[in-house]
Formats: sequence, structure tokens, C-alpha cells
Amino acid sequence: MKLEKIINITGKIKLLTGLHIGGGDISMHIGGTDNPVIKHSHTNEPYIPGSSLKGKMRSLLELKYNFMGKNSKEAGLPSNSEALLNIPDENKSMCENILRLFGEGANGGSKYGLTRLSFYDCMINNDCKKNLDENRLPLVEIKTENVINRITGTAEHPRRIERVPSGIVFDFKMSLKMFEGDDEENFKVLIVEALKLLQDDSLGGSGSRGYGKIQFVDLKWGDDELKV
Repeated sequence: MKLEKIINITGKIKLLTGLHIGGGDISMHIGGTDNPVIKHSHTNEPYIPGSSLKGKMRSLLELKYNFMGKNSKEAGLPSNSEALLNIPDENKSMCENILRLFGEGANGGSKYGLTRLSFYDCMINNDCKKNLDENRLPLVEIKTENVINRITGTAEHPRRIERVPSGIVFDFKMSLKMFEGDDEENFKVLIVEALKLLQDDSLGGSGSRGYGKIQFVDLKWGDDELKV
């Protein structure tokens, strides 16, 4: 495969509601949270892992094109080329491009060559961080949630969830490798569709409870403006 060029897709992610992407902290602290957000090991600042973006964008595209769960084995894993056998012809070309962009997974082989899209961890934007520092605003907040007893109408089993507050802005970047024979416009259509689906849905956990609504702003495809 001959590499023709690499296109950088950049912009910002603005949180419209609180975001929770778990940090996997299994230790318990008195007065602490039940579920902390992921934080950078050096700065202790929250960030958005590139893997979270990749996984959610891919799964939304698979849902849209009825590509999810079509593997004959391990149906819960990302779809691979084997799953194309169960796809209607009208969706097949889009699903092939999903595999080209996002890869086939560890067990999927490499029929479509190297994965085209690379995702980067999203750190808090410097201007946003400066504003937070100047106004002494926190990088995280604690939200207490309860289960409502349907019979008594009382709150039970309180839990403390850490999340990144709405209004915080992260820098966003993906890179797209274009190989000889690839169709840039077809890739662009699918990537824009994935970004829009993510914007219309949610990122991270507890989306059904209002978490993780985001907005992409100042997007660029290389040096050109990109709209979703």
C-alpha cells in the first residue's frame, strides 16, 4: 500500500452537559466518589480518551448501517469483513469503508489494509483552562444520584458520580491516512456522518440520564472548514 497523504481533522469539543468517562479507580476513599472520571496521570486533569471517541463513532455507524452484531462469532465485538456476508447490497460499500476507516479488530484480519483513522486523546483547551483558573472554577463536579422506590416514593441507595462540568472545552484531533486508490470524498462523508451522530447522541456513560452531550466547534479538514 502506497501512502498518498495524511489529513488532520482538528477542532474542539464543547461539553453541553456533564461528561463521565470512568477512570477505573477501584480504591475506596472516605468521603470520595463511587465512580471517578479518568484523569491524566501527571497533571491529574480530566481528558477524553481517543479510544472513547473511536468506539462510540464506530458503533453509531454500525447501528446506522445495520452492521452491528453481524459477526457469526463473538457478535458483541466490532464488525469485521466476515460480517459483510450478512449486509444488504445497498449498505455494503459504506460498511466496507467503516472497516477501512476503523479497522477490523484483533480477530478480523487485514483484508482492507491498515486502519485509516487515528484518534488522539483530547486535553482541556488552554484558553478554557486559563479561564477556569482565573475564575477559580473546578475541573470536575460531584453529582449525587439515587434510586427512587416506586412504592414509597423515597430516594434510596445514593451514589456520588464524578463528572466534568458543562462548558469545558477540549482540543480534538484525528488523522486520516490516504492510500493509493482510496476515495477521500467517500471517507469524508462517512466521518462527517459519524461526528454528527455522536453530537446527536452522547459520549461516555449515562447518556440516557443526560450526561455526555457535546458539540464540535471550529472543525477543520486539513486547512478547510468542516461542518457537521
